[in-house]
Amino acid sequence: MNRSETQPPFLLACHRKPTPYTPIWLMRQAGRYMKEYRALRKRYSFLEMCKTPEIATEVTLLPIKKFKVDAAIIFSDLLLPLEPMGVSLEYRKGEGPAIHPLRGEKEISRLRIFHPEESLSFLLRTIRMVRRELNGKIPLIGFSGAPFTLASYLIEGGHSTHYVMTKSLMYRNRTGWDTLMEKLSEVLARCLHAQVEAGVQAIQVFDSWVGCLSPKDYEEFVLPYSKRVIDRVKHKVPVIHFATSHATLLRLMKKAGGDVIGVDWRIEIGEAWARVGYDVGIQGNLDPAVLLGPLDLIKKEVKRILDSLKTRPGHIFNLGHGVLPNTPVKNVAALVEMVHEYSSALRINKED
Repeated sequence: MNRSETQPPFLLACHRKPTPYTPIWLMRQAGRYMKEYRALRKRYSFLEMCKTPEIATEVTLLPIKKFKVDAAIIFSDLLLPLEPMGVSLEYRKGEGPAIHPLRGEKEISRLRIFHPEESLSFLLRTIRMVRRELNGKIPLIGFSGAPFTLASYLIEGGHSTHYVMTKSLMYRNRTGWDTLMEKLSEVLARCLHAQVEAGVQAIQVFDSWVGCLSPKDYEEFVLPYSKRVIDRVKHKVPVIHFATSHATLLRLMKKAGGDVIGVDWRIEIGEAWARVGYDVGIQGNLDPAVLLGPLDLIKKEVKRILDSLKTRPGHIFNLGHGVLPNTPVKNVAALVEMVHEYSSALRINKED
């Protein structure tokens, strides 16, 4: 038997191999919509949860015990590498991350490059614990932010709407921008490599905010650095390259790298796949808000997405972004079942 045929559907899809059904996992599949998560969050701060391997392992496994998803993703946060770089990071209740904004070359020069095995040992220990608990049942995904997204958090001091300060540094201080992106690229490449060594079987690189850029600016100021990060791990495990509001950047994102390109709901997934080419996989792209609607609507949207791709190997079903906090748990369970059942039926009908 060909070794690839024994791989789980998620990993087969990453390599664009035929699968018995379309695999599905969800961004933020362990999160505030789950009562078990909320109970833990009342007892611990977000950073305590991330930095305590026993708790992070428990949270990672919550959706695995509840839903038949085809992959787990480690419970962690995009911004954790910033603290060892010398950045103060806190999470304010109801406001998200807060960072002292970094604006000048002097502050950039102070950023440290570190060894993840030492500074993020809690994350690597969590990965090893989760792998033992999963015991080969489904694959484990590791992740990091992309250099631009972490740079924007650093410069803006948190989330932004227009990324004015980020673009200002990018346009007005090329030396400072390049120094910052080089440091972030090295740190993120090291973090992803350490996660692979600890046992993750796939990687997702989140460039959540890069959709604010024009294609010209992405190609000049961002693409070389994203490529540098992805190149360091691309031959070790499959890499999913994800962004939002990025329809105009899809071909350039593919150039930056990734075995699978993750897309949000702002573009038809069939059109997105045609744009990037069928020599990579595609992930997505149900609008997370659809899960707030009735089951009939969810089923209609699942069928629309799956029908548009005609069982072409290489599709991983996901939302276009994370599960929303007020999503009914029963709707998530129904979504997973719908994707498995309908995609399996499509394959049987194709064979007939």
